[in-house]
Amino acid sequence: MPRFDHEDLRDIPAAAMMLLPSLVFLALFTYWPILRSVWFSFHDVMLGSPEIFFLGLENYARLLADSLFWKSFGNTALYTLLTIPLSIICALLLAVGLDTRLRGMAFYRSAFFYPVMIPSVAAGMVWVFLYAPGYGPINGLMAALGLPRLEWLYDRSWAMPAIILMSIWKYAGYFMLILLAALQLVPRDLYEAARLDGVSATRQLLHITIPLISPTLYFVIIIGVLHSYQIFDYVYVMTQGGPADATNVLTFYIYQNAFQFQDIGYASAVANALLLFIIALIAILAATLGRRVHYLGN
Repeated sequence: MPRFDHEDLRDIPAAAMMLLPSLVFLALFTYWPILRSVWFSFHDVMLGSPEIFFLGLENYARLLADSLFWKSFGNTALYTLLTIPLSIICALLLAVGLDTRLRGMAFYRSAFFYPVMIPSVAAGMVWVFLYAPGYGPINGLMAALGLPRLEWLYDRSWAMPAIILMSIWKYAGYFMLILLAALQLVPRDLYEAARLDGVSATRQLLHITIPLISPTLYFVIIIGVLHSYQIFDYVYVMTQGGPADATNVLTFYIYQNAFQFQDIGYASAVANALLLFIIALIAILAATLGRRVHYLGN
């Protein structure tokens, strides 16, 4: 049993004072909005109206029967299932390739990380130009290669892949930087011993690199899932949820109900459903991937 002396008790007021600003910030801008959203979800609340009527579970019953909610949910799940694995695979390959002491590596690391620093709205506008049907560079390159031009953001079959491609470009550098820091801690003598035994680079990646950086990979997956379910700005700037709701994700659907349709109660119900799903997904990942994490020294 740990023992506490009087000096430990004297540190409690100082620790509380240092934690107080962060706790106040969390209470005002995280916990209170969540509680307020839960309360709104059981009421008929219209934006700007002082009248509030209790509905019970009516908003949630409406949600279960709402086909557009389920379409937005499916779009969000598709975005997550494709963006996270592809981003992490690209980030891992970049991190492994840049984990050398050759000259110029700092430049390449900065270049691949640079998209992370671009504001999301600005990045979205740049990719709207790149995807432009008539004069966009991507369609120009495809025409030069003899491929058909595509209506990227105006075709329901290609709008979501276009946003996914843009998201991979935006976040792979962020994941790369985290994985690159983890690679610095992997003992180099393991690779030297593997090379002496004739182990290929692919097998070194699968049996040495990935197991030893699995805690960081697990962290990156969790962060990626949280980011993917917060996607809003790219959809707002690039497609407005179209065409035909092909890119309408849950966060944009919440925005539509709250600020376009002014139905705060129903928007709160959708937001709470999204929160519950994220909590359940993180719990599943912790119960599955979390048990496969290999920590150094264990």
